[in-house]
Amino acid sequence: MPRQLRLTGTDSKQDGCPALHTDTETGEVIVQGRPLTDPEDVAQLRHFGEGDAAVVVPRELLVNWAPKERERVPDIVERAALLRLFETFEHAAWRLETRRGYASDRDDPDFQAFLATGRSPCDLTEPWFENIRRQSEAGKTVGRVRVADRPPTTEQLFLLDYARHNAAIGEDIRYLWRHQAEQLPAEDFWIFDSRIVARLAFDDTDNLVHTELITEPAEVVQYATVRDAAMHHAIPYDVFAAQVAD
Repeated sequence: MPRQLRLTGTDSKQDGCPALHTDTETGEVIVQGRPLTDPEDVAQLRHFGEGDAAVVVPRELLVNWAPKERERVPDIVERAALLRLFETFEHAAWRLETRRGYASDRDDPDFQAFLATGRSPCDLTEPWFENIRRQSEAGKTVGRVRVADRPPTTEQLFLLDYARHNAAIGEDIRYLWRHQAEQLPAEDFWIFDSRIVARLAFDDTDNLVHTELITEPAEVVQYATVRDAAMHHAIPYDVFAAQVAD
């Protein structure tokens, strides 16, 4: 089975070399650079075994992008700490949603109404909507890209209908078919001001287990790259809804 590699970072402005990648399963770092091939240079390397390869990279690449800790200790936060981020972010909040359903949606009375009528009601005076409306009116941006199956699950159809409520308070809701998201990580997260990532961990029954905050710059850049790729390919929710209806 091939490795699952994620670009950690590069200082290149052109062809992407040199660069660092991370094996998402093992945590191993893969260094991409110019091969060291001169026999006299290779002869100076200690512990250089058969089948080994050496590459030359700028020191800045390792300073800027190499892991800073041998083992990163997760920063797990309570729900209240996550909610504060939606009140204190300065420029932009954005989420990737990748699951086929969420337990919190299935427990929502609005979901039960959707099952009965095909339309989702909504109270736009709830604290969440009031806050996002304030942030949008202040010129800040809030958006999501949702990954959907073909055909969409019932929970995904509920969120697609619910997107009109999100849009009414200023959220930019976009969609990707799952086959278009194969290069994206299969995990949910929020990213605030391209500076803080809140990674959302779920169990097998779609319940949120915990939220991990990530502030290490190189890792945050990885998530920002995911956001940019998702936004590049995603389409507005109403356009997507028309595709689903066809």
